[in-house]
Amino acid sequence: MTGLKIIELAGLGPGPWCAMLLSDLGAEVLRIDRPSAVGSLRTDLGARNGRQPAFVNDRGRRSIAIDLKHPDGVETVLRLVEQADALLEGHRPGVMERLGVGPDACFARNPRLVYGRATGWGQDGPLSQTAGHDLNYLSLSGLLAAMGPASGAPAIPLNLLGDYAGGGLMLAMGMLSALWEARGSGRGQVVDAAMVDGIALLGGVFYGQRQSGMHSLERGTNMLDGGAPFYSVYETADGGWMAVGAIEPAFFTELLDVLGLEPELVDAQWDRARWPRLRARLAAVFRTRSRAEWEASFAGRDACTTPVLDLDEALKHDHALARHSFIPVDGVLQPAPAPRFSRTPGAVQGPAVPAGTNTTRALIDWGFDPREVDALRAAGAVV
Repeated sequence: MTGLKIIELAGLGPGPWCAMLLSDLGAEVLRIDRPSAVGSLRTDLGARNGRQPAFVNDRGRRSIAIDLKHPDGVETVLRLVEQADALLEGHRPGVMERLGVGPDACFARNPRLVYGRATGWGQDGPLSQTAGHDLNYLSLSGLLAAMGPASGAPAIPLNLLGDYAGGGLMLAMGMLSALWEARGSGRGQVVDAAMVDGIALLGGVFYGQRQSGMHSLERGTNMLDGGAPFYSVYETADGGWMAVGAIEPAFFTELLDVLGLEPELVDAQWDRARWPRLRARLAAVFRTRSRAEWEASFAGRDACTTPVLDLDEALKHDHALARHSFIPVDGVLQPAPAPRFSRTPGAVQGPAVPAGTNTTRALIDWGFDPREVDALRAAGAVV
């Protein structure tokens, strides 16, 4: 993606994460921050206990601070748009239009521009102007109700599904598709990436299974929601956990062998009436050894059984180290760019920088005369 120029209007959640992906893949992404944020590192959740989190999602791009309530600030953004291939933003529908940098204003300056928009509910529909977060979008998808144990409340996942997979990843895919189309047509377009749409797409297989009578509405009774004893987690003697995903018969047979259980139990794998007793047998055996002992026992065996690592342990696992899955950026270990390319590998273009760090240099690099930048600063349009 080297050579692509993208403008990011700073926001939260899926927008910054999408911008990070595009930067890791080689695009030049220029983030526009509010003047009120100048000098601070942005974060979705704010500082905790007096410590500023390492905001990984902002890595790899420069930041300029522009006052979009100042007419010269709006004109500055539109001049940047003239040179850009794409713009992405994550505000409520109508906000960018009111500020004067909505799609119509941008297309008037650059008809080839791809205008990416990340929201929770989408650009239209009865909920489009309603506030929400990842959990709300997931709740209306029907998928939150499908997660968790058979008894008790639905399990609350991290915001990976809505913000990042359903929002940021879908936005990145949509923008890349629109950029490819614009190469031939010479025309840009709006990419409307709604998290509620993206979550639904991710859950397509389960909607299909439900309508085919293959998925129960009762949580914790299905094959992939923890209901099956061969697709679950088990506590070890030291309070650790092992994850078992032995779905295929060959892998389940291997699981029984490592656990020292009778091979005849393979007949119980798909017999739902025998699942409770099978789960009890597996649980009892796993509680006889520590997590480390089970990890050693399953090493090299195709039983689809692995230790449940915490966030600190994951950084040091042998496989992660061998693949350099986490790399140091400005003293902070961060996930390496993905996916991997054989000829044009991705790379982190730099650490997250405080808002407004690069205002002067970036504007000059994007074609502004130094005297224009001085005038914009004096007028308060940029900081």
